[in-house]
Amino acid sequence: MLTLDFHPTGRHFLQIPGPSPVPDRVLRAMSYPTIDHRGPEFAALGLKVLADVKKIFKTTQPVIIYPASGTGAWEAALVNTLSAGDHVLMYETGHFAWLWQKLATRLGLKAEVMSHPGSEVWRHGVQAHLIEERLKADTAHAIRAVCVVHNETSTGVTSNIAAVRKAIDAAKHPALLLVDTISGLASADYCHDAWGVDVTISGSQKGLMLPPGISFNAVSAKAIEASKKATLPKSFWAWDEIIEMNKTGYWPSTPNTNLLYALSEACDMLLEHGLDAVFARHQRWAEGVRSAVKAWGLQIQCADPAVYSPVLTGVMMPEGVDADAVRKIIYERFDCSLGTGLGKVKGKMFRIGHLGDCNDLTLMAALAGCEMGLKLAGVKLAGSGVQAAMDYFSSHAATVLERKAA
Repeated sequence: MLTLDFHPTGRHFLQIPGPSPVPDRVLRAMSYPTIDHRGPEFAALGLKVLADVKKIFKTTQPVIIYPASGTGAWEAALVNTLSAGDHVLMYETGHFAWLWQKLATRLGLKAEVMSHPGSEVWRHGVQAHLIEERLKADTAHAIRAVCVVHNETSTGVTSNIAAVRKAIDAAKHPALLLVDTISGLASADYCHDAWGVDVTISGSQKGLMLPPGISFNAVSAKAIEASKKATLPKSFWAWDEIIEMNKTGYWPSTPNTNLLYALSEACDMLLEHGLDAVFARHQRWAEGVRSAVKAWGLQIQCADPAVYSPVLTGVMMPEGVDADAVRKIIYERFDCSLGTGLGKVKGKMFRIGHLGDCNDLTLMAALAGCEMGLKLAGVKLAGSGVQAAMDYFSSHAATVLERKAA
């Protein structure tokens, strides 16, 4: 008989970089009774979440909410702004940038791929100066859009989006800037308006601390103008009808009502704590985890400390060690799930997520599971990563909300 009770004692340690652990407060919000998505109560919910997510994206422009995965939001960004055969410049920083390029090609776009020069695979962020050079060479302005990933979930690299915007402007090029921050939003600072992004893509299952099922397009006025001329086929993904109906708190198709309850609650949690404090929290967790990896004597997948991700840390295995075999031991022995290596780094590394419903002790338990699993797998460690992380967390106090008296 099939059972879905995989973890019968204690809480499973979900330390993948998304879907992230969902706070109990958000789970309770999801359990509210489903309401009529054409009724007056729903309009109030719709208007609230639409206003709240603008604060998370740091924008005054429309944010389109889809009942879909992040992949759907990728497609929506492209089909609303481009036409068949359009030339797009895509910078490959990891597996998800590669998947977005694959999707663009399937839509009939001409995807030109740039990547970090050299032999190191997926260990660096976007090199904005290379984008500037390429756009300056495009004197006919054939390139219609530049597509980059803000936080590359497969590698643990957070690229400088403001620098990409400056590069486009320095080249005096009219290309749109499309950015994927599916794993970055609400964990790493992100400024849709201030950074001059035309379309920002995100999803619910990472920093927003929700289950999968909601995705977003935050759009600039320039992107909306481009959508009026774009001819790639679209109906469900089309921005115009959604933006119009959102003015009254409704959607043209059926929204995922109970996930919108959850989104409302998650936004309350993030805004109550303050986004700057949330970003500092993730940076602190990331530094504690990295201190453990360094103490083990293992390499971090991201080779540039300036762009270390606050969302996840990629841990590289020594030559000859199968990272997936190590992950299997950690899962089976200690009930802890770690992210697998994807694409070109499959079997060469694993990923530790530090986001969602998480705290110092959650991470200490996960790191203890990793350390025990590495030793059981025969990996020679230089020292105790658990002790290094304890030292870091105990000597760097967290910023916490004041507890209200009963």
